[in-house]
Amino acid sequence: MKIREFLKENFLHFNSAALIDAANGYENHLLNDGKMLISLAGAMSTAEIGKTLAEMIRRDKIHFISTTGANLEEDVFNLIAHDFYKRVPNYRDLTAEDEMELLNNHLNRVTDTCIPEAEAFRRIEKHMLDLWKSDMKNNIRRFPHEYFYELIKSKVLEQYYQIDVKNSWMIAAVEKNIPIVVPGWEDSTIGNMFAAACIRGEINPNILKSGIEYMMFLTEWYKINSIGKGVGFFQVGGGIAGDFPICSVPLLNQDLEMNISVWQYFCQISDSTTSYGSYSGAVPNEKITWGKLEANTPKFIIESDATIVLPLMFAYILNY
Repeated sequence: MKIREFLKENFLHFNSAALIDAANGYENHLLNDGKMLISLAGAMSTAEIGKTLAEMIRRDKIHFISTTGANLEEDVFNLIAHDFYKRVPNYRDLTAEDEMELLNNHLNRVTDTCIPEAEAFRRIEKHMLDLWKSDMKNNIRRFPHEYFYELIKSKVLEQYYQIDVKNSWMIAAVEKNIPIVVPGWEDSTIGNMFAAACIRGEINPNILKSGIEYMMFLTEWYKINSIGKGVGFFQVGGGIAGDFPICSVPLLNQDLEMNISVWQYFCQISDSTTSYGSYSGAVPNEKITWGKLEANTPKFIIESDATIVLPLMFAYILNY
């Protein structure tokens, strides 16, 4: 039985039914020539979501990406250092001393997976520093994701590739030239390296385009693509990856006093619940009061683990 058929046969109630409804809504939006923005929070790249996300990009089912700096870089880390990753299935049992041993072995833990410092971070650092220094010398400014695009296109990392390139969503994004915003990039590993290079006086922080410029870039794209069926919003997790791009609509309509259509589809996959002002757990209807959605916007929320739900939903949409 195909995955899609299995899901239609068995996912009939509660969160599983919400998954089917959201997937059907996603498909309907694309069938009417709508565009889709996906926001990636959490550690989805380390969870190897590229195995399905890359194909979604290649088949034009995703048109814009908002991502944390961690997800941006961790897909590339997985690409060049996968064989050196260490899985810790008993991570819940680790003592503080066990964690110190991982640190001393230069293994950075993300739940049950440890990313190796030397093979992941340091392999990229020199190449990134070369790009930054070159841009400073030539008075060039770029967005954070454009440095990763340049690094991939230069092929300097190919000697290290350790997974099938079809499973890297960043490579797929480069091939399709997908527009990306990376709000809060500074808190990522490579972002820290950039800050360190600035502190050492090796580069000037002004070569990096800012978050405000990212918002300007996004609003220009949104204005063009909101015509017709418009743009849908597919949010994985919460946090800045989702908060940043969804605000572009009230910015256009309320601050710039334009008449732009709101997001035409909304789905959030998250296990965060609404409590004590938790924005990540806010139900979609709350976004109506902020001018981000309308009463008749198709809205879905799947309260579950995105590492389980997202591959299944993508498989459904890809007709696997």
